Amino acid sequence: MKQITNYMRLSTFFLSLIFIVSCAQPKVKRYADGLRRGIPENEGVGSHGILDFIEEVDNNGLELHSFMFLRHGKVIAEGWWYPYRPEINHLMHSVSKTFTSTAIGFAVNEGLLTVNDKVISFFPDDLPPVVSPNLEKLTIKHLLTMTAGHETPPVFTVADGNWVRSYLATPIVNEPGTVFSYSSYASYMLSAIVQKVSGMTTFNYLKPRLFEPLEITDIQWETDPRGITCGGWGLRIKTSDMAKFGQFYLQNGKWGQKQLLPAEWIREATSVHIYQVDDPTFEQEMYDEGAQGYGYQIWRTTHNAYRADGSHGQYIVVMPDQDAVIAITARVPDMHSILRLLWEHLFPSIMEGPIKPDDLARDLLTSKLISLQIPDPFRSVDYIEIPKETTRSYTFEPNQRNIQYVSFNFDENGECLMTLQQSDISYSFNFGLDIWRYGETEKPGPYFLNPRRNPTGLSPFQIAGYGSWTAEDQLNLRLLYITDIQDETYKCTFSTSEIRLEITNSIEPDSAIILKGTLNP
Repeated sequence: MKQITNYMRLSTFFLSLIFIVSCAQPKVKRYADGLRRGIPENEGVGSHGILDFIEEVDNNGLELHSFMFLRHGKVIAEGWWYPYRPEINHLMHSVSKTFTSTAIGFAVNEGLLTVNDKVISFFPDDLPPVVSPNLEKLTIKHLLTMTAGHETPPVFTVADGNWVRSYLATPIVNEPGTVFSYSSYASYMLSAIVQKVSGMTTFNYLKPRLFEPLEITDIQWETDPRGITCGGWGLRIKTSDMAKFGQFYLQNGKWGQKQLLPAEWIREATSVHIYQVDDPTFEQEMYDEGAQGYGYQIWRTTHNAYRADGSHGQYIVVMPDQDAVIAITARVPDMHSILRLLWEHLFPSIMEGPIKPDDLARDLLTSKLISLQIPDPFRSVDYIEIPKETTRSYTFEPNQRNIQYVSFNFDENGECLMTLQQSDISYSFNFGLDIWRYGETEKPGPYFLNPRRNPTGLSPFQIAGYGSWTAEDQLNLRLLYITDIQDETYKCTFSTSEIRLEITNSIEPDSAIILKGTLNP
């Protein structure tokens, strides 16, 4: 079983093997994702530094999901932590904001608006009865730079309906432009303005202008209850798409032979317009990644670089001085821990010109990149006799989740198909035995427990299921919503004729739901 498990894990990384091919063939070629590949040392980067970074990520217990490193426009290293894969979209969280500010750049270039336009001019039907002086002063640039002036950033939910009207009704305490106050709803308002002036959602507006030229496909982006692209969150794209977007910025708005967005806009968007800290200490000025200044929905960072930045460790880091781009997806509690390792290990490995090949380091790096995986959630104990080719079903007592029924269908290998009957809807999930199995479902995951998030139009959701018998009477099942980077755990404790099902999730880990059921004849 262990040999089969290892084989299956490695097989999921078949697209990562392009790194090996690129190392073996000096001729640079274009791959299906539209990016070229290269050898680290040929592009002036030491393989040992990349290897050190990856190993320190694991040593520090950081859950990275993917990593791509571009130098001189070529991918020189890439890897995905199983069960994450190159072809599966990943939630961007606030990296979405930089795509929204880019839409504003296109609108400015097309003469649809200017950054100095007043926000109230776009929404005359949604204004409060009295327009305060600060609201009257609010411009697009204030939204772009997170300086709208709210004392407490507004928060709305799907139940609120008209978010534009709610935003404009929120008191603006500080004069716009004077105080940095990070707010996803400022980004949402930018998206609403793009839709107002273009007649299409920000998502659709960007398709012919950005997504199609960069060959970014199979995109998803959440909307508000009225169908307005959320702007500040909810974009789902692949890691290679992140890398291309970073390269597009590094090339000052040019892609191939076309100048898609003026270089002047890129320079303006990536320049400091406001500092997050009024009177920073020396340590903050030198080392604090949250105090380097803010552009147009873009964070300045140390080493004269800048980044698109999303919760839990979604990063597009652009380093103009080094002609490099790094794209990372992750789920970590301390986002800046990733950046610290990046500057400590990756940055020093970048040289001005080609460097001497290091075959040993490159071979070790290649082996490491194709064997990455997140930690197993559990592991079956060896002495248990696994149920095979059998079905068990149970009926639950009335409960708060309104789950009436559960069944477990074990195949000849002991892998499990679990079916839940909930509120007259049936959901089925495949769980591998000490291995992940991929699937999809219509059931929204824990990510959507946040009341501002809207699952409409996003299903089916990509999932992976992992199961282990951790005791003779206990089956643990992990359901990973792989695109949304959140999970549910089902702890199933069996007796002769009953089941105790404990359900937890990664959003509310301390709020378990306990269900008790009786075996069906």
